[in-house]
Amino acid sequence: MSTDASTHQKTTTVPGGEARAVQVRAGQRAHIINTTGHQVADTWAIALPHGRTYLSMSHSRTATRRIAPRKGDVLVDNERQPMLEVVEDSSPGHHDTLLAACDVQRYRGLGFEGWHRNCVDNFKEAVAHAGLTDISAPDPLNLFQAVPVQSDGSFVLTTSPAQPGDRISLLAKVDVLLVVSACPMDLIPISGGGEPRQIDIRVQ
Repeated sequence: MSTDASTHQKTTTVPGGEARAVQVRAGQRAHIINTTGHQVADTWAIALPHGRTYLSMSHSRTATRRIAPRKGDVLVDNERQPMLEVVEDSSPGHHDTLLAACDVQRYRGLGFEGWHRNCVDNFKEAVAHAGLTDISAPDPLNLFQAVPVQSDGSFVLTTSPAQPGDRISLLAKVDVLLVVSACPMDLIPISGGGEPRQIDIRVQ
């Protein structure tokens, strides 16, 4: 993690395929930056200090009446209380709220044998490192992930159109632990194929 004293910004790099957790205080902004482009970032927010409430996709869809959040939308927790506001988005605006985070079973279903790094285990590692335990991974906000819904109700998984440097900025309404996983999925080219790439989190 690096700190710019002149702007009071802290930048945390999330290595490709891994996750990191950062504290974001009420009133602070977290900028999630698609550093090299096309990388999907599974994202969660857990209320501090107790960890009992969390960013909820089903409740947020009801609150915003959208499948993908846009600038100005306020995302809520599982008690329907405001948690994060989208205050900036320089990306094409593709952010998925429908899909569960990848896990070991997902990779097995795709034909991978053995353990594969995945977003659910990444989440568990990150929150445990931050001192929170016994927290299951809620459905994530899949930043930069393109999941077009078709007229018949089906959807497809396509490569993220996010370009290098694209970012989305979230204003914390309450103190949260923000968890971001640079999704390790490499069997479906949602992040452009090849090795997963880094995501940067800048808090100010």
